[in-house]
Amino acid sequence: MVDVTVLGAGIFGLSVAYACVKRGARVRVIDPAGVGAGSSGGLVGALAPHVPENWNDKKAFQFESLIMAEDFWRGVAQEGGRDPGYLRSGRLQPLADDRAVDMAHARAETAKELWQGKAAWRVVPAVEAGEWAPVSPSGWLVHDTLTARLHPRRAALALAAAIKAGGGEILRDGVVSGKVVHATGWQGMVALTEAMGKTVGNGVKGQAALLKFDAADAPQLFADALHIVPHADGTVAIGSTSERDFAAPDTTDEQLDDIIARARAAFPVLADAPVIERWAGVRPRAKSRAPMLGVHPLIEGAYIANGGFKIGFGMAPKVGAVMADLVLEGRDTVPDGFKPEASL
Repeated sequence: MVDVTVLGAGIFGLSVAYACVKRGARVRVIDPAGVGAGSSGGLVGALAPHVPENWNDKKAFQFESLIMAEDFWRGVAQEGGRDPGYLRSGRLQPLADDRAVDMAHARAETAKELWQGKAAWRVVPAVEAGEWAPVSPSGWLVHDTLTARLHPRRAALALAAAIKAGGGEILRDGVVSGKVVHATGWQGMVALTEAMGKTVGNGVKGQAALLKFDAADAPQLFADALHIVPHADGTVAIGSTSERDFAAPDTTDEQLDDIIARARAAFPVLADAPVIERWAGVRPRAKSRAPMLGVHPLIEGAYIANGGFKIGFGMAPKVGAVMADLVLEGRDTVPDGFKPEASL
C-alpha cells in the first residue's frame, strides 16, 4: 500500500511524485511505457518565459516556476545522482524593425517590475553576440536572462532516480492504491474528451531535430517560431512543428525538413552542422491552453495533472508543489485558470 499512486511517468507525473516523496509520502508511479516515453522524452528542452506584459495567473505561475527551477533541478541531480542538463542560459531573439525595437524597450521596463529584479529583459546590439546570433534585420536583439534549458530525456530520468532515492517506486504495472493522480498525457486528454462528449483537450504532434554542434554554454536562440537549444553534450536541438492532424504520432517527414532548413537560414552558424537525430512525439494540450491541474472531473476522489503543452518542463517545479499541496494536505493553491473546469 502507498499514499499516492501517480499514473503516468511524463514530466507532470514525475514532478508530482517527486514533490510528494519530498514531503514524506509513500509514492508509486505506474506507466506501462516507462519513464519519459511520450513527449517528455523529446529533444528540445526550452524553458522560456512569456513576454513580460499583460500579466495574468498563467504568466505569474510560469515565472515563479522558472525562478524555482535552478534549486529544483540542482536538488534532483544531487538526490538521484543523474544530471538533467539544466542551465539558466538566457535567450536571444532578433528584432525585425524599429517598431519591434520600441516594443522590446517597453517590455524591458515592464520586466523590471514583473520579474522582480530576479531576471532581466534587455535590448542589445546583435554584434554583441558574435557569430552565435540570429539574423536580425534591425541589428538589435532581445536578451533575456530568465530562459533556461535542460535535456528532456535526461531530466525525466534524473527525476525518476530522485524519486527512487527517496523511497518511491516506478513500475510499468502495479496495484493502484491511496490517492490517485492521473498524469496520462495526450492519450488521457483524448480519453477525457471522448468520455465527456465534448472537446476538453487533445494531442498536438511536434517534430524536432538534433544537430551536432558544440555551443554548450551559449544562450538559446528564438526566431521564426523556432527554438534553438544548445545542450551540454555538444548538440543543438531544433524544434518544433505544431500539428493537430497527424497520421502517426512518432514519425518525421518533410515538415521537419522545413524546420531544419529555416533554422539554418535564421542561424547561419548551424549551416553545416550534421543532423544526428530526428524525433516526433505528441504533446497534451488542454482546451484552455493552460495546464489542467486539480480534482479529476470524472473520477471521484482522484486528481489530474495534464496539459503541459510546450511548457511542461518549465512549469514542473511549481506544478509538483501545488499538486502536493492539494493531494497531501487538501490545500487548493491551483490558479482558477488551471483547474479542470476552465477547459470544460
